[in-house]
Amino acid sequence: MDVILPCLDERGALPWVISRMPPGYRAIVVDNGSTDGSAELALELGAVVVREERRGFGAAAHAGLVAATADYVAFCDCDGSLDPARLPALLAPVMAGTADLVLGSRRPRRGSWPIHARMANAVLAWRLRRLTGETVTDLGPMRAGRRAELLSLGLEDRRSGYPLEMFLKASLRRWRISQVLVEYAPRTGQSKVTGTIRGSLTAVRDMSAQLTAFSGQLRAGEVPAPSGQEPNSRGGGKLL
Repeated sequence: MDVILPCLDERGALPWVISRMPPGYRAIVVDNGSTDGSAELALELGAVVVREERRGFGAAAHAGLVAATADYVAFCDCDGSLDPARLPALLAPVMAGTADLVLGSRRPRRGSWPIHARMANAVLAWRLRRLTGETVTDLGPMRAGRRAELLSLGLEDRRSGYPLEMFLKASLRRWRISQVLVEYAPRTGQSKVTGTIRGSLTAVRDMSAQLTAFSGQLRAGEVPAPSGQEPNSRGGGKLL
């Protein structure tokens, strides 16, 4: 299994994150322009290091997906907020053939999730349930799927809209989307998204663009509905 770890100045968290990789899981650290020696440390810790100079979460995540060679891949934050030891639980439904995309639904610990970010995530999940019919509760960064199928989605966003674009395009293709509960701990260092005004505004803008595009496809009738159902009434991902 290949685990894609987008990385921007995460030297403080890297030792713990890589040490938590389950046996048989290969860490692919995608350095997105770190200046704190993250890439060099990741190499010392035994990870594969890919360099992506174009800034943006989506750019780093997709570079890792392209660089991966395993049939099954997972994505995980590199800041210590999510435990890679939980990844086998996400990959199990994909490997068993009962799910095509599995999302980690975050269960926050005290101090791990700013209230404004938690509220924004709840609103986004509510809107996604109305638009797609998927019973999604969280669009978290930890997720798992098959590499070839993820590449076939033709993901284009290279910033903060990448995880949402993946979910929306998977839903359009009628993928079986499931969720698994994962603990969400306080991260090491400052968040590049919710930790800054610029990062928050960029995330809102990128996700709004994805939602607008999806809504346009709904209005144009480009989303096929199951027999006897409207496109946004379809049952979706179960929580495992």
